[in-house]
Amino acid sequence: MSVVALIGCGFVADLYMRSLASFPHVRVLGAHDRDGARMAAFCAHWKIPALPGMDDVFAGMPRDGVILNLTNPGQHHAVNRACLEAGFHVWSEKPLAVTMEQARDLHELAVARGLQLASAPCSVLGEAAQTLAHAMRAGVAGPGRLVYAELDDGYVPQAPLEEWISESGAPWPYVDEFRVGCTLEHAGYYLSWLIAIFGPVRTVVAASAGVIPDKRGVADAAPDVSVATLFFHSGMVARLTCSIVAPHDHRIRVICDGGILEMAKAWDNAAPLKFRRRLRIRRRLLEHPIGRRIRLRGPTHPMLGRRGSASMNFALGPVEMLEAIAQGRPCRLGGDYALHLNEVTLAIQNAGETTGAQTMQTSCGMMEPMPWAR
Repeated sequence: MSVVALIGCGFVADLYMRSLASFPHVRVLGAHDRDGARMAAFCAHWKIPALPGMDDVFAGMPRDGVILNLTNPGQHHAVNRACLEAGFHVWSEKPLAVTMEQARDLHELAVARGLQLASAPCSVLGEAAQTLAHAMRAGVAGPGRLVYAELDDGYVPQAPLEEWISESGAPWPYVDEFRVGCTLEHAGYYLSWLIAIFGPVRTVVAASAGVIPDKRGVADAAPDVSVATLFFHSGMVARLTCSIVAPHDHRIRVICDGGILEMAKAWDNAAPLKFRRRLRIRRRLLEHPIGRRIRLRGPTHPMLGRRGSASMNFALGPVEMLEAIAQGRPCRLGGDYALHLNEVTLAIQNAGETTGAQTMQTSCGMMEPMPWAR
């Protein structure tokens, strides 16, 4: 039996608990939150022990277990560091840290202590992402030349945010979300796929801006739109957009010599991948309007139904880390990969209007595909 414990009982913690239930071999030791009332409501809903302090988390954790840091981003560095200093492996919600100085500090500490440290998102381990990666390796559409990826969520400040309540009663933390920014919160969903499929990013050319002046009265809001062109060491070029302004669009399209590989839903582990080959009709060159679905053979991983805006199994990352610890190997989402993902995300988020080209200082190896996607 593998063991995890949760620190942070907010909105996302319910998504993790629902996902962890799909892995019967994983036991939840309990959960801690500095807000006692929130912790009590969460633990009562899920019927798990409340752990009043961090020391209570550490006291009950086996050394081969994983602590899930699900606190708000501003607390990620402090909580991650405390867990590492106590000698425990850590899965962090995104981002790993809000500055590269903090991220490097955590990375170095984990290496020095011989511990695993990784961060969300883990949808790259899901069926949709792994199917796209397999299609690229297999040359289904020929060599890839360009990627268009969109993470636009609609005009979010006008949405009924107060009505977004989690399963155990936690409100969606829109104040934190607006202050942290949609890029830092969401870019990783496709950046993680791109880095896994095409390798590390060499150069980021990006711009970011705040175009909605009043977001429910939240002061010091982060940029609400970013557009980045990513140049990979492998030669791939990708454009990535993030916003809480533009109409909802979560497509990813890989333009290849033989046509387009296209997927419409970033937050759905079972999203279908379509190959749209090119057609010549008279003097026009078109992509097939329907496309052929590309599938993996055999079973993949437990799927979850739709919860809110997502159909994702949030436990794929923690379970991957538990398996890596048991097998004595690095976690697919940890180490240099996590640090590189953090750097690229921050480069886009903080680009502003005049930053220009940014050369990445970190790198990582190619990610191993999941065993069922090879």
